[in-house]
Amino acid sequence: MAETVIDIQALTKSYNGVKAVDQLSLQIKRGEIFGLLGPNGAGKSTTILMLLGLSEPDEGSINVLGLDPAREPIPVKRKVGYLPDDVGFYEDRTGLENLVLTARLNQVPEAEAKERAYQLLESVGLQHAAHKKTGAYSRGMRQRLGLADVLIKAPEIIILDEPTLGIDPKGMDELLALIRSLSEEQGLTVLLSSHQLHQVQQICDRVGLFVRGRLLAEGNIASLSRSLFADDPLQITVESGPLNHGLLERIRAIPGVRHAEPADGDGTDLAAASAEAESAGRSRMIVGSDTDCSDAIARMIIEDGVALFGLQRKEYGLDEIYHRYFEGGEQHEQGSSRPEAQQA
Repeated sequence: MAETVIDIQALTKSYNGVKAVDQLSLQIKRGEIFGLLGPNGAGKSTTILMLLGLSEPDEGSINVLGLDPAREPIPVKRKVGYLPDDVGFYEDRTGLENLVLTARLNQVPEAEAKERAYQLLESVGLQHAAHKKTGAYSRGMRQRLGLADVLIKAPEIIILDEPTLGIDPKGMDELLALIRSLSEEQGLTVLLSSHQLHQVQQICDRVGLFVRGRLLAEGNIASLSRSLFADDPLQITVESGPLNHGLLERIRAIPGVRHAEPADGDGTDLAAASAEAESAGRSRMIVGSDTDCSDAIARMIIEDGVALFGLQRKEYGLDEIYHRYFEGGEQHEQGSSRPEAQQA
């Protein structure tokens, strides 16, 4: 079982009587990429500051690699790299010079610092700009250099606060792919804070939904989907040759199936739907089921001599999970009995 490298228990922080972080409990394992997802002002940055020992909690405890950031901030900073949403560099110095300077500040020997800096510039795709002054770097190049800057001291954990803010879509995808590959190659644990659903879903192993200082739910996409859509039937789309009434009735009789209807109508006029399917050479059917009965449906269609062109189970993405969860915000927060939500 993977080691827990970040352990947060009942963490609370208030500013002027307003709780920025409220009873936050969270564990992150070694080597995983965890996405802290929530709107601006949710308390994500406050949590990060406490993890780094830059702010003290009012209540609760934090353990980072066996260290208490509030009592041992310097040892924590040696083991944890932090990339803020806006990276600052000495703009009259080159990318290489900035990295070497960071290495020196972290007591990396001169020869090793240069060698490591060149390796990291190559890893983040900036070897061509090693001797270019950072004042001339684009936003995307600065973020890549920031990632190299974070890694120069060989941390065990990296914390990224809105790492793709202000980067164009192509640059964002490239940066996220780079973070994923570096995490896999070096066994890094990554905590990524963001309000952008796409980037979190793209690379994170698990996500936490964070709002008004509270972690409402956490888990991987599949577990969150199962918990939030537990009362909804599983939707299976079937593309096949024309279906006859007898076959449709047998599919409806499969244990767990709630409904099975031609996708081109409401199911009341099967003859019209069948005629249309006949002329097109294929038909679409939507099946709602309590269980995944895809194999039973496929077998029944094939045994009936009907061509099966495709069968697809609907998967809920983070966008649907996020909106479903916050549709009932207070109800989910206060009344959910689901395990994933209770981990907050």
